[in-house]
Amino acid sequence: MARPDGRRPDQLRPVTLTRGWSTHPEGSVLVEFGATRVLCTASVTEGVPRWRKGSGLGWVTAEYAMLPRATNTRSDRESVKGKIGGRTHEISRLIGRSLRACIDLKALGENSVVLDCDVLQADGGTRTAAITGAYVALYDAVGWLAERKALAGKPEKVMHRSVAAVSVGIIGGEPRLDLCYEEDVAAEVDMNVVCTGTGDFVEVQGTGEAGIFARDQLDAMLDLGVLGCLELADAQRKALA
Repeated sequence: MARPDGRRPDQLRPVTLTRGWSTHPEGSVLVEFGATRVLCTASVTEGVPRWRKGSGLGWVTAEYAMLPRATNTRSDRESVKGKIGGRTHEISRLIGRSLRACIDLKALGENSVVLDCDVLQADGGTRTAAITGAYVALYDAVGWLAERKALAGKPEKVMHRSVAAVSVGIIGGEPRLDLCYEEDVAAEVDMNVVCTGTGDFVEVQGTGEAGIFARDQLDAMLDLGVLGCLELADAQRKALA
């Protein structure tokens, strides 16, 4: 069964990482996975949350949001509704966990970095695009701290591995990499894979949306996820070169 955009089952959408997209943050990246576009900014503050003071460890956290007209129909701003939705909380925590896997918090010293991931346009895979772009924004924020000699360790020790993420799924019985929205809503199985630049897993989220899936299907999706994450890690290296 042909994909909506004509890609091979194991092919990523065109990926672009534009550094320095925003003037004010210590790190900023516009990440594009096909028609999905997410602005990732990294903001540095001296000090850590109260519960972490005196530990000698830094902190990295994330917030995720979607602009009202990022999708086909307008959605209300959660700030106006006065309540952050469960999906937003879940994705924010996923991004934060993923990015903490790539940084030595002791070498960061008692500094905090907040990663804001704002979806400008959604066409599937917004959370995975956010993780992939936020890594580059975080890398630039750490470089900003290093230039000011504000790190407790060497920059190369602080960011000791890369992290990227991609969606995979099964549509019509076929495993596919990097689902666009049209595929995502039709998927029998939907999965998000977060990997390091060497192909080790940080987190895997998988759900049988329209039934169950077999072990061989799981293995096929994981293989596709690792393949996609390694390609994304290469794109991150090129963007940071």
